[in-house]
Amino acid sequence: MQPVTSTEMIAIPPGQVTLSDRRTRRRWSVDLASYRLAALPVTQAQYARITGQRPGSVQGDRLPVEGVSWWDAVRFCNAASRHEGLTPVYRLPAVVEDAHLDGDDRDTVTCDAGAEGYRLPTEAEWEHACRAATTGPRYGPLDDIAWYRANAGTRPHDVGGRVPNTWGLHDMLGNVWEWCWDVYDAEVYGTYRVLRGGGWFDEQWSCRASVRRRSHPTLRLDDVGFRLARSLPG
Repeated sequence: MQPVTSTEMIAIPPGQVTLSDRRTRRRWSVDLASYRLAALPVTQAQYARITGQRPGSVQGDRLPVEGVSWWDAVRFCNAASRHEGLTPVYRLPAVVEDAHLDGDDRDTVTCDAGAEGYRLPTEAEWEHACRAATTGPRYGPLDDIAWYRANAGTRPHDVGGRVPNTWGLHDMLGNVWEWCWDVYDAEVYGTYRVLRGGGWFDEQWSCRASVRRRSHPTLRLDDVGFRLARSLPG
């Protein structure tokens, strides 16, 4: 069997997912249309083809990009779209269109829902895809599906090396946390964005389909990467 490529996109079926927040004890349901999600997190080789840069604490073509901010991820989505002749999804403030600048709390970004280009998944899309029609905290035994503190040796690993879920998605749990589009809680945390999935340095408790983490969109953390999504026509 050929290894999964970093550009392979999986068609995710429509459905409904119920999200929950442990801090506020709030639960809410989201109905989802079909969409596409990358089978793997963005790799260093994939990122370098578009940007010429290789963010990561350890270097390797199939290692996941890490140490990228939310703004870096959004910029990459637009750059990858343009590279393939697709309409970019995001309209960014001029200050963050330059790849060497970060946004701040005053900057805004809008999303063109009808655009065909690459984007970040919403957290509802992320959890729906992670679960792949399962109902437990994980889509398989953790040591089989994820790199985390007990088996990762305090470093990230090549993507695609663990067992995928039944929809063909690898590394949805463990290896690197993944940026999502959503604001975490605007009233309490302002522009902080949602992270999902757990990372290579996390205990097993954090590597569950429902776990939410937050970070400021300008921060670059060494266990945080991202995965690409695309909307389907109609």
